Amino acid sequence: MNLRDLPSVDELARGTDDPIAIEAARTVLARAREDIQAGAEPGDLRDRLREELDAARTSRLRRVLNATGVVVHTNLGRAPLAEAALERVREVGRGYSNLEYDLSSGSRGSRQDHVAGLLRRLTSGEAALVVNNNAAAVLLALAALAEGREVVVSRGELIEIGDGFRIPDVLARSGARLVEVGTTNRTRAADYEHAVGPETAVLLRVHQSNFRMVGFTELPSVGELAKVARRHDLPLVDDLGSGALARIEDEPSVRASLEAGADLVCFSGDKLLGGPQAGIVVGSAELVERLRRHPLQRAVRADKLTIAALEGTLGLYLDPERAAREVPVLRMTAEEPDAVRARAERLAGLVGGEVEETVARIGGGALPLAELPSFACAIEEELAAPLRLGEPPVVGVVRDGRLLLDCRTLSDSDAEEVAAAVTAARG
Repeated sequence: MNLRDLPSVDELARGTDDPIAIEAARTVLARAREDIQAGAEPGDLRDRLREELDAARTSRLRRVLNATGVVVHTNLGRAPLAEAALERVREVGRGYSNLEYDLSSGSRGSRQDHVAGLLRRLTSGEAALVVNNNAAAVLLALAALAEGREVVVSRGELIEIGDGFRIPDVLARSGARLVEVGTTNRTRAADYEHAVGPETAVLLRVHQSNFRMVGFTELPSVGELAKVARRHDLPLVDDLGSGALARIEDEPSVRASLEAGADLVCFSGDKLLGGPQAGIVVGSAELVERLRRHPLQRAVRADKLTIAALEGTLGLYLDPERAAREVPVLRMTAEEPDAVRARAERLAGLVGGEVEETVARIGGGALPLAELPSFACAIEEELAAPLRLGEPPVVGVVRDGRLLLDCRTLSDSDAEEVAAAVTAARG
């Protein structure tokens, strides 16, 4: 085919009853010209037009079956939501809601009221505020409490989280000035004490959520820092990152931080909490109110679907046993290895694979040293790409020439779908 043999846009789109056919035809013809100029045949243009139209109408954000063994997988959307959270999203999202309307008085209300009571009960904080993620929570706290002044933080806590996001950058954007104390591996409460001056506004503690230092190390406890803060009449802000409400390994809990003396605690909603992406601040009522009134708060506030999903998730925590059963992150983290092995054996039997003992991870920048004993179904490595491109996509781990489908992050029904996906990929 030569360039002069190509049809016009109208000719190619003619007979296609689709409002975006003209735009799709332009795209197909542009690619066909590139193929011809490169010495290749463009193929059947009508088939390519149909493929272009199908691709344009296929959802890009898709449900994925996580067979990696990483429970809170950042690239796969972090925490899957509990059914109770999904029900709240469906109920609130399908129509209007009282997001900022007080039904009892008939006047304007606050979106924060829907979850503040739950958060106070679950954490012992005096007040609570929800924004769109934890980075925003920390940014808002520092902007509201320390803009133009100094924030004291340990050198060993100036961490970088995902995608190159660094705590010093958050400090800079808040308008506060960073004062580093201690050394990379050893910081004491006395280092904070000596750094406090007339311009000091906040003492900041940042949990080393995605790494651990071992050997000759030292960091002051929340309680020790709280004593320094009290002596100088300064607020102590504790950035916990993952923010566990239930006990998970040795991860510090939000309640424990507040009880030890932190004035504000910031944490994520979509990590160990097992809810939607959100940044949550709990603690002193006076300080939370300062954050709420800061102009930046409106720019980072959570939307109605986040509030709904968070309310549904937090409601489960009122009954710890129910939360352990129904919050997927908690359930997967605590599941007995024998149950995971049994699931892997069922999957292996369905697809002709082999059961391999593995180690799963919590992920999401939490508990980097924690290892969860797990079991995977091992199949041929060449299925990795077809499974990723299937419906639903299945993501596993390629290791030692085989594809491992870790069953700690698959439910029983997920495993059935994976088995069907493997059969389709082989076909």
